[in-house]
Amino acid sequence: MSPDPLSWLPALLQTNDTLFPTGAYAHSLGFEEFARLTSTRNEAGLRDFVLRHLLPALSAFELPYLRVAFEAPDLAALCEIDFEISASKLARETRDASTQIGRRRLAALRAVNEHPSYREFAHAISSEEAHGNHLVVCALQARAEGFPLEAALAAYFYQTVSGVCGAALKLIRIGQEGCQRVLRDALSQAAITIRDSLEIERDDAGYFDPLLEIASMRHEFANERLFIS
Repeated sequence: MSPDPLSWLPALLQTNDTLFPTGAYAHSLGFEEFARLTSTRNEAGLRDFVLRHLLPALSAFELPYLRVAFEAPDLAALCEIDFEISASKLARETRDASTQIGRRRLAALRAVNEHPSYREFAHAISSEEAHGNHLVVCALQARAEGFPLEAALAAYFYQTVSGVCGAALKLIRIGQEGCQRVLRDALSQAAITIRDSLEIERDDAGYFDPLLEIASMRHEFANERLFIS
C-alpha cells in the first residue's frame, strides 16, 4: 500500500517552494546564453527551448539518474553515482550549478531535519568522496523523507521547468501569464516524460545537446550576464 500522502506531501511542498533556500533562482540552466545565441525573445522561443531541449534532457538523463540515485543501496553507491553524474556534465558551469544548488539544498534540509543520511552525505562531500549534485540530494531527500519515487520525479521535473520559466521573466519579453502557459504545456508532457525515463537503464542514461552545451560554455565567458549559469 502506498504511504499516506499527508505523511510526506507537506515536506515535499515545503522543500520545492521558491521560499526554500537552494539558490536555484540565480541560475538559468543554460537559457540565458541560449536566448542570446538563438535570438529567443518571446513566449514561443521559451516554449521551444523547454519542449525541444529541456524535456528531452530530463527524460534521457536527469530523471533516470534521479531514479538510480533513489535506488542506491548504500552511501558508497550513492557517491559513485554522484561522481558519474558530474563526469557526464560537459560544461563546467553546468557541473558547478548542480553542485551549488545541491549543497545549498542539503544545508537547508539539515537545518529543518537533521536526518542521519543528510549528515553522512554532507560528510562525504567535505571528505571529497562526493560532489553533491542537486538531483542526488533530491534522491537522498526522497528516501529520507519517504517520498514515493514518482512524486520525487514529478517534483524534480516541475522545479526544473519552473526555474527556467522564472529566469525567462528577466531575460526575454514575456509576462507571467506567458510563462504559465509554457509551464502548463510542459506539464502536459510530464507523465510521458517520467514514464519514458523509467525505461532507461543506468548504462543508457545520457543526453547530448550541442547547442545547449555550447551555450553553457559560452555563458562562462560572456561580457555581461544576469545569472550564474
